[in-house]
Amino acid sequence: MTGERVLLAEDDVLLRAGLASLLQRSGFEIVGEAGDGPGLLSLARETTPDLVVADIRMPPTHSAEGLDAARVIRQELPETAILMLSAHAEVDHAMELMASGRAVGYLLKSRVSDVAEFLDALKRVASGGSVVDPGLIQELVSARRRNDPLGVLSEREREVLALMAEGRSNAGISRRLWVTEGTVEKHVRSILAKLSLPEADDDHRRVLAVLTFLESR
Repeated sequence: MTGERVLLAEDDVLLRAGLASLLQRSGFEIVGEAGDGPGLLSLARETTPDLVVADIRMPPTHSAEGLDAARVIRQELPETAILMLSAHAEVDHAMELMASGRAVGYLLKSRVSDVAEFLDALKRVASGGSVVDPGLIQELVSARRRNDPLGVLSEREREVLALMAEGRSNAGISRRLWVTEGTVEKHVRSILAKLSLPEADDDHRRVLAVLTFLESR
């Protein structure tokens, strides 16, 4: 792929120079370089690049200037592809970016050292695809596990709860899993205890357990 017009935005001058050199050697045309959010937005409007490669955090506040500029660019220049770089896996920022549509990507800066992988990511984004850094995927999986209310249950207890959600009685569950009804009752008691569902006169704990299961899906 050659001739793609790229706008770079990175406040680290050495990294920006290295990226510009790498892209030029790989056949890209650098149409502008910026070191802050306002500069990125101004150059994007002036040059209408095919692809923007920008850091999420830039001056003046080093919060989300790059992402803020990218949001405006996506609205004003919807055909411009966007690849954001970040020093750390920032789930909220990345999810907002990826939700903006096609031709968008999010990579950790550490990926730049793998030149072939970085150039492949650029190619896919510039061609209208999406790229998500593996580090972000791992962070999302870990967050899901941390926030999963059913994470305290064993695999067998999850099976029992899923059958409860289908409306099956303990007897029906025992027939489905080929275990005794007494074993199912023990699993149900364990599920209710692990989900911290206390006995109460006005709440049916079995129903609350099923609701927890459905909400977690």
